[in-house]
Amino acid sequence: MAKTLIKPDGFMVPLPATLLSCQKPGETPNIITLSWVGVLCSEPPLIGVGIRPGRYSYGIVKETGEFVINVPNEDQVAASDYCGHVSGRKKDKFAECSLTAEKGSVVSAPIIKECPINIECRVTQSIVLGSHELFIGEIVAIQVDENCLNDKGHVDIGKVKPFVYIPGSSEYVGGFDNLLGRGGFAAKKRTMQ
Repeated sequence: MAKTLIKPDGFMVPLPATLLSCQKPGETPNIITLSWVGVLCSEPPLIGVGIRPGRYSYGIVKETGEFVINVPNEDQVAASDYCGHVSGRKKDKFAECSLTAEKGSVVSAPIIKECPINIECRVTQSIVLGSHELFIGEIVAIQVDENCLNDKGHVDIGKVKPFVYIPGSSEYVGGFDNLLGRGGFAAKKRTMQ
């Protein structure tokens, strides 16, 4: 099959659809939708988020050094889209989207109660990369809705019902409960032959 070159861009398919929550002390909490998010390290557990300096949440994360990555489910696509296109300078996104800000278990930034997974982070460093600043956050706590765990206590992706963002087409896509295999299955199968 022939390949086609496309313009270099922030392109990885798919990208996670996440809601970053943050809050300055005594002020209204805020939410920003981010797809420039990824795990960077296992020990210590680090996650990176890219935020443009012009975004309202950028100043909050820069000042407080804390944030929560909330993984929304398929029922929260409209709220996620709204939070990515409306500024927290003008609107209370929690109120507008009927979402609940609850105190984090470790950080001061709030979790979004309705999201099935909440990953609490403290910024360890940041790097200006160009259009975005990469905030590297150490994961200090993870909260998961009990009904999203399987009988072994692991996250059941079919119960979480996350969705992803597709850059270029700007589409949100869900339906990630089709198990194709488990880590190591191909290597194990080959060593048994």
